[in-house]
Amino acid sequence: MNLNIAVLPGDGIGPEVTSQAIKVLKAIATEFDHNFKFTNADVGAIAIDKYNDPLPEETLDVCMSTDAILFGAIGDPKYDNDPTAKVRPEQGLLKLRKELGLFANIRPVKAYETLLEKSPLKRNIIEGTDISIYRELTGGIYFGEKHLSEDGNVASDLCEYSREEIERIAHLAFKAAQSRNYKVTLVDKANVLESSRLWRKVVGEVAEQYKDVTLDFLFVDNAAMQMILNPKQFDVVLTENMFGDIISDEASVIGGSIGLLASASVGEKYAMFEPIHGSFPQAKGRGIANPIASILSAAMLLEHFNLHNEAELVNLAVEKSLKLHISTPDVNEKHDNITTNKVGDFIQDFIHNPNDTNLNFTNIHLGQSTII
Repeated sequence: MNLNIAVLPGDGIGPEVTSQAIKVLKAIATEFDHNFKFTNADVGAIAIDKYNDPLPEETLDVCMSTDAILFGAIGDPKYDNDPTAKVRPEQGLLKLRKELGLFANIRPVKAYETLLEKSPLKRNIIEGTDISIYRELTGGIYFGEKHLSEDGNVASDLCEYSREEIERIAHLAFKAAQSRNYKVTLVDKANVLESSRLWRKVVGEVAEQYKDVTLDFLFVDNAAMQMILNPKQFDVVLTENMFGDIISDEASVIGGSIGLLASASVGEKYAMFEPIHGSFPQAKGRGIANPIASILSAAMLLEHFNLHNEAELVNLAVEKSLKLHISTPDVNEKHDNITTNKVGDFIQDFIHNPNDTNLNFTNIHLGQSTII
């Protein structure tokens, strides 16, 4: 398969983790006889510094002319610590989602057996957790009309949704459930919000087309509690933009590190794949950033194009790296000399040599990643 992939490394640790995902995709291309072409473009704080624009037209053009987008992270302390800044890195990501029509954000949450002790939650609570969160991405309060009074003392943000916006992501969630455990949980606040009541009505109507899927409802405050008390009860979680942002970040603690969580943002025509962690500027250039979320995002990219065997091999490589403790300090304090690059090297090597199971730790510690 020929794929043109736009690469938007962004800020902070974005370039470091994205380079490992590219390394893995190149290995897949070699082993499965694909041709992946990568085109880099600027977004976020680095784009503001260069062009005074968090999403330059040139970057948008690159994204629109490629088959998929591999995204890193955006954000910089100089903007994070200045709430008055008119031009901000996050505006680039929001605009990119809107311009490309990326209305559905899909976030898998999985408790890896080898990392159960790394989670702040008890093993018996999280063991077996496997959730897919479907978050609406281009509507709601983040994109609604914003108002600040002239005296600066009263502010408002409009949360608005249409039937069409709800229907299109609901169909994706129900179809996903049909390939999983046939259950969708809608998270809303229908006891208070009119927009949530519309969500319940529309999702209930969509559910009539998927008789084999069970539909449950949870208010967002209860869902936040249940995500910690009993995450195994969830299969596919469907929700609006802000609730999805919060719930998926909360769910990230289940696996023991936000550095393990990938995501896909898809629309009718375009698709973007990115780790859910931020730019983590404190780790920039130190070799401690976990690249697995970015690598698993690359696996989701492969799945998107029905390259299932390729994606499965990447997933197996990731699980092998975790099992052998070839991972960064966020999940592996014992071997703090295993860097971002070494994790990528190991996974790359596994793809080339999946039948080799013994690891030469000396080589890993010397900066190599040979499997023998």
